[in-house]
Amino acid sequence: MACDLDGTCFQFLADRRSSAAATHVLHGSTCCEFTDALLHTLVVMSGYLSYCCIPVSFKHTMAVPPAYSDLGKAAKDIFSKGYGFGVVKLDLKTKSQSGVEFNTSGSSNTDTGKASGSLETKYKMKELGLSVNQKWNTDNTLGTEVTVEDQLAQGLKVGLDTSFVPNTGKKSGKLKTGYKRDYMNIGCDVDFEGPIIHASAVLGYEGWLAGYQMAFDTAKSKLAQNNFALGYRAGDFQLHTNVNDGTEFGGSIYQKVNDELETAVTLAWTAGSNNTRFGIAAKYKLDKDASLSAKVNNASLIGIGYTQSLRPGVKVTLSALIDGKNFNAGGHKVGMGFEVEA
Repeated sequence: MACDLDGTCFQFLADRRSSAAATHVLHGSTCCEFTDALLHTLVVMSGYLSYCCIPVSFKHTMAVPPAYSDLGKAAKDIFSKGYGFGVVKLDLKTKSQSGVEFNTSGSSNTDTGKASGSLETKYKMKELGLSVNQKWNTDNTLGTEVTVEDQLAQGLKVGLDTSFVPNTGKKSGKLKTGYKRDYMNIGCDVDFEGPIIHASAVLGYEGWLAGYQMAFDTAKSKLAQNNFALGYRAGDFQLHTNVNDGTEFGGSIYQKVNDELETAVTLAWTAGSNNTRFGIAAKYKLDKDASLSAKVNNASLIGIGYTQSLRPGVKVTLSALIDGKNFNAGGHKVGMGFEVEA
């Protein structure tokens, strides 16, 4: 789409009233006013992308909505994947002829020199809908998760997740259930330590998403968590807003500009505080084997990551975190990661 500064492009400047609404929220308003204002603000920001000749597609293709924890995941991935500040990490993935998957990971902190590692095995019996996942790490914690999916009912997933620490004898367990079908995704977990009930639900219709998440402490008979989210997902564009416990507010935008470039913006603040957190990130695919990632936030922390596929199944990642406010003082972090899949 060509730019037209006379106004035939998305009229970003005409919607400045939305920014004023967001400013009103920062100084105190109801959650409903926040959601309306934040949606206006983020849509205006997506309008700005269109104003700058970045096409924004609103074609939606959604049947089963994502789980609550996956809302806004596309934007989160742009900010988190492709970086590994302050660590040297090695990931090895293999699969046996019998179908057992082995994932081994080891890392070393460049500041403290502390090393850690983990081993994970996965085995799936597709005909029974059964999967068994076992984990071990250098903290000597053993974990086992058994999951059955689409057997009791289509779309229903039931699992038992347990952990055991031999050194202390501490045991924990969690019963997990999830049910998904067109237009809805529901989950309910019972943590036997407490016990605490975690529940969430996401409803979706024509690209619009609304979600609720709660945690109920049965021992104290009170809500330990009370979160709400609202968003829109359509093809290469995603918009997400959330309110956590009525005090923490946030939002994000994800836009896939083309096959090479992906961008994301996040915005967050806490009630009673003037400290607004803002970040912008991008990932650019240089070619089929290499990509460059970059991000910056309002604290002047600049992150840069470079990922290169050396050969099929072998990938290396180099990353650096630069403190823009104290550039000459040092304290910057670098990291390196290797991924091997055989």
